[in-house]
Amino acid sequence: MSTNTQLKFKAILALCLLVPVPSLGVYIAMMMMPGTTIGQLMFVVTKVWILLLPATWHLLLDRQPVSFSPVKESKLFVGAVWGVGISILIAVIYWWLSTNWIDISRIQLMAEKIGLDSQTKYLIGAIYWISFNSLVEEYVWRWFVYKKFEVIFNPIVAVILSAIAFTIHHYLALSIYFSLPINLLCCVGIASGGAIWSVMYMKYESIWPGYVSHAIVDVAVFAIGYWLFFVA
Repeated sequence: MSTNTQLKFKAILALCLLVPVPSLGVYIAMMMMPGTTIGQLMFVVTKVWILLLPATWHLLLDRQPVSFSPVKESKLFVGAVWGVGISILIAVIYWWLSTNWIDISRIQLMAEKIGLDSQTKYLIGAIYWISFNSLVEEYVWRWFVYKKFEVIFNPIVAVILSAIAFTIHHYLALSIYFSLPINLLCCVGIASGGAIWSVMYMKYESIWPGYVSHAIVDVAVFAIGYWLFFVA
């Protein structure tokens, strides 16, 4: 077996061990066992798995050094500009959809079912998702998953596939709250964001511009979520 074939085989194995796991966590915690201790525990287990697997693989199997993904401040500004731009687009689309397309009572009912019926819980979750989870997603999907796809395919295909992989578990989570047409529209936006952040990683070789953009977008998303859950 040639070295190139070995590298591709390792990349495929890494992707198989990681990509399905977030969807499994969402399915168990939000669809199969919503609001239960077991469901929440399994969700945490899958989060720990996707946090530890990339680092372990990088250090022990790829035998690469630790890196904190340094980047120039000007590139962080690029990420911020993209984040603000995407957030404005999300707000405009929400305003358009909210008039006729979104069933607010269904959203509030499902939020209560999975334990997001408290403003305190929601805000704690929002802080976690904005500050930490968005960073984990850049580390997992833009650094590890994108790079593994790039071993197998050319960079453009790797961007597309990593964006699709990033979107799958979001589709499952959003299916709880929204009808299929709105869910698909949301997923087009999520995949587009994932592709933009993957291109940032491809161009700057750092997760930080994507993280800045991602965190800003999550602020907009959770602000809209707060309005839907507790105000509308």
